[in-house]
Order: sequence, then C-alpha cells, then structure tokens
Amino acid sequence: MEITVSRKAHFNAAHRLHNKNWSDEKNQKIFGKCNYQNYHGHNYELIVSVTGKINPETGYVIDMGELKKIIKNEVEERLDHKNLNLDVPHFSNTIPSAENICIFIYDILRDNIDSQLKLSVRLYETPRNFVEYSV
Repeated sequence: MEITVSRKAHFNAAHRLHNKNWSDEKNQKIFGKCNYQNYHGHNYELIVSVTGKINPETGYVIDMGELKKIIKNEVEERLDHKNLNLDVPHFSNTIPSAENICIFIYDILRDNIDSQLKLSVRLYETPRNFVEYSV
C-alpha cells in the first residue's frame, strides 16, 4: 500500500517571459504584460507531494521535517526574492514560465529525495493558474 504526503511552501520572485530569438513585437504579442521589460512578480505557492510505502519503524513515508528543510534549503533559498531571469543561472537560457519553473524545482528535489519515493510538484503562479509535474 502506498500513500501520499504533501508539504506546502511559498516564495516570491520576479520574471519576464521573453524569447531572445523573437522580435520585440512578437514577444509582446505572445507574452503580453508578462513580457514587461522591467519584469513582474508573483507570490508562488508550492505543493510538494511524496508517495511511497509507510516505513513500519517510523510510521512515515518521509520525515516531513526533513522534507521541509530540503524545500527551504534547495528551493526557497534559491528562488525567494530573486529575479529568476537575472539571479538564477538556469533561467539565463530558459524562459522562466510556470511550466519551466516547476520542472526546475522537481529536478532539484528529485536529487534530494530517495529515488524509491514518487515525487510530484505543483506550482501555483496565481490562485487560479497552476502547473503540476511528476515523472
């Protein structure tokens, strides 16, 4: 039997959706106000879900205190109050869309969570717009 446990977190970050290979006109047409040259920000909400078997010795799928530390150290410290385009090297050549940010977070977490456990990352860019990624 498997069960899923989840941890919520949040971070604030600025970004600009802009494709360097397109003209300013095409970027404006495709991305609209998300292409604002001085960037714009979001209060991102993050839900990290881990699925696996309950360890009979601890009663846990994963120690939630440890998951909290991983999210804080690996995600929040890296992204909170940052300009994703300028401050996060990964996004110097990758458009920091919600989709790409979610995959980036997943990849960071995947490297820090037991590979026997399934991982899912849900990222809310706004209360109504969110993406989810799992492999």
